[in-house]
Amino acid sequence: MVTDQNTIIHTSMLTKFYGKYRGIEDVNLDVKRGEVFGYLGPNGAGKTTTIRTFMDYIRPTRGNATIFGFDSRRGSIETRRRIGYLPGELSIYGNLTGTELLRFAANLRQGVEWSYVTTLAQRLDCDLTRRLRTLSHGNRQKIGLIQAFMHKPELVILDEPTNGLDPLIQQEFYRLILETKSDGRTVFLSSHILPEVERVCDRVGIIRNGKLAAVETVETLKSRALRRLDIHFAQAVPIERFNTVPGVRNVTMHDNVLHCEVIGSLDACVKAAAKFEVVNIVSHEPSLEEIFLAYYSQDKSNA
Repeated sequence: MVTDQNTIIHTSMLTKFYGKYRGIEDVNLDVKRGEVFGYLGPNGAGKTTTIRTFMDYIRPTRGNATIFGFDSRRGSIETRRRIGYLPGELSIYGNLTGTELLRFAANLRQGVEWSYVTTLAQRLDCDLTRRLRTLSHGNRQKIGLIQAFMHKPELVILDEPTNGLDPLIQQEFYRLILETKSDGRTVFLSSHILPEVERVCDRVGIIRNGKLAAVETVETLKSRALRRLDIHFAQAVPIERFNTVPGVRNVTMHDNVLHCEVIGSLDACVKAAAKFEVVNIVSHEPSLEEIFLAYYSQDKSNA
């Protein structure tokens, strides 16, 4: 049993093979108390496999995972009590209404404040009176989110949580995530929608072909990607002065505006620009999607 009270999830060489096919291999990560951890990867990368080992729905081929210091296998009953979980593929009883399903779940959970359930339903614009079989995928997803959050768990594990939600409900979901964090609780969020991870997560793990490519802060990931700069000068400047600057590429000049891409630190580029009269600098920050693609495309020969 792990004794570090600040480590909510810990994995060591976590590996799962389905016969000869790799699900995940040698995944090592730590998720800290009170953080929102984003787990990024395309379909088939191993996100759901990782989560299902956390929940003890599948057993690892080798390695282990601990949740709240308990082994995910031997302590699964204790850990599930303290977790709110939304699976990637939600299976629900179609003949029940939303209220009936959530009442059933609340009775199993015990200690759920029904007033909080109704508050969540209002925030997510969820009609609890309708039969679940009549709901669209997005409205079923809302029911799944309510059952994951309704008991205010210490750890919320969400597998592709915004799948099917309209943009307004997504914004409310993001607020719910940040409120959970502000309460000192922890969120593990699996997603392939990179801008949402950029918005709510503290750290990000990128998984490709079943292996972790990186575990970084969002800010660090951004700093490693290229940035596009528009440098406005008082008059045209010789672009050859920038072609040789380390990290600068694709330099063009139009109407006294120099356009370029910078990889890594901006220091050398800014110093080169400071030798001329600068009117304005506009930086187009890279999206998390661009950063992810940069990591994911690396070392394809190892795929």
